[in-house]
Amino acid sequence: MAFMITTQLISIVKDCRELFLEGYHAQKNVKYKGTVDLVTEYDVAIEKRLTATLQKAFPDFTVVGEESTKEMIHPKKAIYVDPIDGTTNFVHGLPFCAISVGMWEDGKPLAGVVYNPVLNECFTAERGKGAFLNGQKISVSKQTDFQQSLIATGFPYTKVEKGKDYEWVLRTMAKLLPITRDIRRGGSAAIDLCYVACGKFEAYYECNLKPWDVAAGMLIVQEAGGKISNEKGEEYHLDEHIIASSNGLVHGDLVEHIG
Repeated sequence: MAFMITTQLISIVKDCRELFLEGYHAQKNVKYKGTVDLVTEYDVAIEKRLTATLQKAFPDFTVVGEESTKEMIHPKKAIYVDPIDGTTNFVHGLPFCAISVGMWEDGKPLAGVVYNPVLNECFTAERGKGAFLNGQKISVSKQTDFQQSLIATGFPYTKVEKGKDYEWVLRTMAKLLPITRDIRRGGSAAIDLCYVACGKFEAYYECNLKPWDVAAGMLIVQEAGGKISNEKGEEYHLDEHIIASSNGLVHGDLVEHIG
């Protein structure tokens, strides 16, 4: 059944490829959910298409989408949808943006797809079955030396308030920059997680994310042999404020410096 679920998810997500690429290359109508939190008509259109198709294919599941959810809920059977993770990149013509769909049951990830139509990268995973990029099995980096590790992170929209999140970002970067190979900020949590899964990054961390940002990517990391936790190294829950992900081999070093 799991293979059938993943195959269906891939088909449903890839059905939005042309619409996504149309929007990527088009002159977009940009609106603001916050000071720098963007949304386009393509975020809304892709989510509507995904929601309709997912509800038809999986009627027992509730779709929780970024653009349509007013109050966060966690149904027993949930599909978390981010129609364009990395909307700022999408608006600016940067190719690091993706559709993220994560299927959860009983508070655990069941299957996930992260698809970047611009680079034609489709990351998939299902519980207990491994992680894949365009059908080829992937695994995390084998790097054990934190000094030689490439780390990814992101900056929360709350940075404009110059509050606790802003201070945490600056503090953690100040700690990590001298003791790692370098830090990258790609602009899509879903893609950053997948790049940990396929070994491009040794680790990735960020604060103030939403469930649809990570619901698919965290399973892909785990199925690729990596580790997901909160900043204390404990089990990560979808409403946690901070996510830490790694190849597992440098996880202790990561959480030591972001907690």
